Amino acid sequence: MNQYSLADAMTDKGNFTVPKLPESNMGFGVLGVFLGLLLEVSTHGPHAVPRTSWKHQDLDLMEFSEPGIFNYSTLLLSEKKDALYVGAREAIFELSKKNVTVKNNKVQWKVAENPMMMCTLKGKSKERDCLNYIRVLQVVDDERLYVCGTHAFQPQCDYLKLADFSLDGRPEDGRGKCSFDPSQSFTTVMVDGELYSGTSYNFLGSEPIISRYSPSQSLLRTEYSTSWLNEPSFVFADVIRDGRNRVDGEDDKIYYFFTEVSVEYEFFGKLLIPRVARVCKGDLGGQRTLQKKWTSFLKAKLVCSMPELNFVFNVVHDVFILKGADWRDTVIYGVFTSQWGNVGLSAVCAYNMTAVEDVFSKGKYMQKATVEQSHTKWVRYNGITPSPRPGACINNQMRQQNISTSLHLPDKTLQFVKDHPLLEDPVLPIGNGPRLITKDVNYTQIVVERVRALDKNIYDVIFTGTDKGVLHKSVVFEGEVHIVEEIQLLKNSESIKNLLLSSETRSLYAGSDSGVVQSPTAFCSRYLSCDDCVLARDPYCAWDPHSAACVNIFEVPSQRHRRLIQSLNGDADKCPSVSGRSPKDYQSVTVKPGSSAELPCLLKSNLAQVIWKFNGSVLTEASRFHFIGENGLLIYSVAPEDQGSYECWSVEWAPAAGKNFTRLLAAYALILDLPPRPPHQAGHVTTTLGSQESSSTHAAEGNGKTDRAPLTSALVPPSFTSTVQLTSPPQTDSSLTPPPSSTIKHQTKQHLPHSSNAPRPDSLDPSAEYLEHNNSTALLFLFLLFFLLFLAALVYNCYMQYLPAPCLRLRAALLGSHKNAHQPEYLSCEAGLMEASATDKINMTEQPTQNGSQTSQNLRALRDTGYETEPECSNGQIPSHSFGGDSPSQEKPFDVDCESQPIQFADADEAY
Repeated sequence: MNQYSLADAMTDKGNFTVPKLPESNMGFGVLGVFLGLLLEVSTHGPHAVPRTSWKHQDLDLMEFSEPGIFNYSTLLLSEKKDALYVGAREAIFELSKKNVTVKNNKVQWKVAENPMMMCTLKGKSKERDCLNYIRVLQVVDDERLYVCGTHAFQPQCDYLKLADFSLDGRPEDGRGKCSFDPSQSFTTVMVDGELYSGTSYNFLGSEPIISRYSPSQSLLRTEYSTSWLNEPSFVFADVIRDGRNRVDGEDDKIYYFFTEVSVEYEFFGKLLIPRVARVCKGDLGGQRTLQKKWTSFLKAKLVCSMPELNFVFNVVHDVFILKGADWRDTVIYGVFTSQWGNVGLSAVCAYNMTAVEDVFSKGKYMQKATVEQSHTKWVRYNGITPSPRPGACINNQMRQQNISTSLHLPDKTLQFVKDHPLLEDPVLPIGNGPRLITKDVNYTQIVVERVRALDKNIYDVIFTGTDKGVLHKSVVFEGEVHIVEEIQLLKNSESIKNLLLSSETRSLYAGSDSGVVQSPTAFCSRYLSCDDCVLARDPYCAWDPHSAACVNIFEVPSQRHRRLIQSLNGDADKCPSVSGRSPKDYQSVTVKPGSSAELPCLLKSNLAQVIWKFNGSVLTEASRFHFIGENGLLIYSVAPEDQGSYECWSVEWAPAAGKNFTRLLAAYALILDLPPRPPHQAGHVTTTLGSQESSSTHAAEGNGKTDRAPLTSALVPPSFTSTVQLTSPPQTDSSLTPPPSSTIKHQTKQHLPHSSNAPRPDSLDPSAEYLEHNNSTALLFLFLLFFLLFLAALVYNCYMQYLPAPCLRLRAALLGSHKNAHQPEYLSCEAGLMEASATDKINMTEQPTQNGSQTSQNLRALRDTGYETEPECSNGQIPSHSFGGDSPSQEKPFDVDCESQPIQFADADEAY
């Protein structure tokens, strides 16, 4: 019997592979492999970037909230009633679907005193946990809603009458229908008056259950076994009605999506696995085996991985089923993240309904096997499968065998499905990989809409909500996903708890802890140019040449669609050509010599790059040019050669079209405001910006680079000249006038001054000569200044004997011969620069001669190594002996006479 472990699992199709490891080293080996994968994926993993970003304050969004009420996390959209029902904490609202700021009705459902007291006695918070969180809103019929709340950890359900918007007042037990804990994940769906739910059945949350509650039938639920459900986290459930369109006569099916702890893989910790489970709508349970239990419950693994990086997204957060006219056209979209959150990646995977059906109808089963009499492993079942197939819905073939309901199924089939609820074959995504991968984003919700564009093709538009209150809008084009835009839906950085889409109102509804937000599905009017409108690749938007505006195609009559411009591959060449700019289109920027000039350039596309041109030549960072935030250009110390035309170009690559598109975003004419001349030279001094050739030459001189050809052919305005009148600086508003040392912002003018010829910079007024300096001189001056400071520090440290022995010997050699023998010595003994005693170390006469004194000086210099020890005295006093004459210690009792007692050198020779 083969052993099935995590290493075997990673060799399956749709998963990554790791080398086979011994059982004893399996945990550590897999841990190392996963850590390596996390590092690889977080640094080199592919990720998409939204093209456009919209801030909350820049958009006209509709919001609803009431003071003192929180947790607007349960939403129900009613197309018939034109209403949006919102379940919050202890309140239920009916809002207008067209405008959520309009509240039509409200009902409160609070917890009584006795249940709240029982909740607090169980250790729950009275202010947070022991309240009634409305978590279930389902339509029963046209007149009633079925609502359930946590009700202080004692779930209750009731009917809400829509006529007067009031509760029926006959609450039912909500166990198995609604979660006990308001923070616990669960899911419900109402199908033909029957409530299907996936939640926990007890207070502790340790008994997961998938159940069906029906007024006419008994409760049907899952078996309480880890083989069936092992710590699941439910996210979504829905019905697929395929019974009427199937030839084999199978029943409708309800699919559950959740994440649970794996039972089939070995790991050093709890390994999470995304699952899809299926039950049949007509299931009635077994006659003897599996009484009041599902006889059709089966579950399989959902795979969402990056094969090129061998990485798996193993946690599913939300699922949306995009249903088609036929069940075979149904596509399942899900948002996934990794169990290891430090990777910071989110993925969107899509699955065909036919692939899911093939796994449940043809997939291999798995079974438990005992290994070494203690450990249980899950392996593939290779035996004979009973007939009818375990877990299958009742079909025409079974009916021919007189099996019309699940009550007629043989015990052998029921016992097999009880022991083998897990399928081996995984459900693989479309394209064997994610449709979309984003970095540093955690997706929490997803909705999808199919849109017919002007090219008559249908495209899937994906809306994904994040845990930061941001909405991403993406479009699937030829198998690839392009993120059109990101919208800050919520004011605060909080998670989007629920997300709904209305095709009728073309609106999105997002629920969070703080309120409900309504947003349109497209912001076409915010694209101000044809290039922006087309490069956005939004299937909702198109450019109208007649009105010169980006419009929503669903708001324009169909007879006008022919004149609209739309390209889902982002081919902006379809836009009308734009004439070249004239000098009147340039914004004049006047600055004083030596100051700085900031030229802003606002780039709306996150996928584009900015190219600056000076008199037609591409600029790079140089001594006076520096690129600043938000793609602006800052020019330091403006000089006469910096005058001219500056253009900000946007270069954006459209991968679907395979082209680069350039656009002129801003154009400036920089002019110097020179000081006035003396009276005898009064008049006008003209400055010529020059022709294209001279301007390029000045740009090369001022920036230290040669000209380069532009990326694409672009219209460059003809050369122009400007006259600068030497007058006093223009007066501006005090609030806009920067301080003298700050950067001077540009001043917009209607047109450029008239131009005439001007002398070269070397013939300008002498008062401006101080500007014509070389930056290398300043650098040389700074270098010399720091060098002198370094030498000064070196000399000071050498003099203070802070440096090693070579410097100390140099200091002793330089300063030792200049000492006066009759000068009092007050040097510290630790310095080691005192004369040796003639009676202790050197055999000399009692009265040292001049030669002896010189010898003592030389010996001191030779022995000065920086490593010396002081003599120890047994009496603990400082030794002090006079060397002829009065003792210095008597005159200055607190000073040490180092010459009276020789110092023993640790590294000196004992005798010479």
